[in-house]
Amino acid sequence: MASSKPASSRSKSSNGNGSRRSASSRSEDAISLLKADHREVERLFEEYQQTDDTAGKAELAQQICQELTIHAMIEEEIFYPACRREGIDDMMLDEAQVEHDGAKNLIMELEAGSPDDDFYDAKVVVLSEMIKHHVNEEEKRGGIFTKARQAGMDLDRLGKQLEKRKQELMSEAEAGDLPKPQMLSMMMQPAGIAPAE
Repeated sequence: MASSKPASSRSKSSNGNGSRRSASSRSEDAISLLKADHREVERLFEEYQQTDDTAGKAELAQQICQELTIHAMIEEEIFYPACRREGIDDMMLDEAQVEHDGAKNLIMELEAGSPDDDFYDAKVVVLSEMIKHHVNEEEKRGGIFTKARQAGMDLDRLGKQLEKRKQELMSEAEAGDLPKPQMLSMMMQPAGIAPAE
């Protein structure tokens, strides 16, 4: 089934209802911002599955990879360290990091490939399944987001920090300067992914 939207009309920063989020939009707390990112990526994966044309799939895959890369970076740079400082379960955060690094492997594969390649669609499906699992682990009762609320973290302040960094990374991405993802939990570094320093 072909997508009803031509590839050129897709918004790269859509929040799911066609509007673009910007630094001047109303401030969200950290968890609301991260959940909005989750919903956007879910929407993009669904759109990918409904698209038959190669150009549309290529654009959607690129957008998925960019959204996931930026989301992982803001969690790893700001949200997860703040959770650790508040004493949130290290094992839960370690598992989340390993899930991020697993996704980075597939992101790298997708960015280096094309929808015409063998296994490309399968990689998108597996990435989608990995992300669904990761999102569930963060959002479920007793998950990282629940623990963050229970710890009394300043989620409004964190939300502002996350939004600011996200906007910086989106600007870098638009300029073609988005940093390569870093593996923080894997010993072997795939070609093209920078080791953590």
